[in-house]
Amino acid sequence: ALDVTLSEELKEEGLARELVNRIQNIRKDYDFEVTDKIEVDVEKNDKIDSSISNNLSYICGETLANSLNIVDVVNNNKVSVDLVDGISVNISIKKI
Repeated sequence: ALDVTLSEELKEEGLARELVNRIQNIRKDYDFEVTDKIEVDVEKNDKIDSSISNNLSYICGETLANSLNIVDVVNNNKVSVDLVDGISVNISIKKI
């Protein structure tokens, strides 16, 4: 029989992919060039923090982020994005 249960690792990978997609959409909305390096701040959220930590190099590599920081409060240019399973998170992106 095929095991179709999702492990925590797979769930975290899925969240990381969703986050990459949302960051890419924000880059596009901001008219950033494909090669522009960015800094990303993500507001602390218990539902996604471990996903970010465990997939940090993947997220940064896919989005050309020199840094991705989990912060208490996102202040500048805050964008609220919805991920899977009703999870939403506040993000700030800055071109460097």
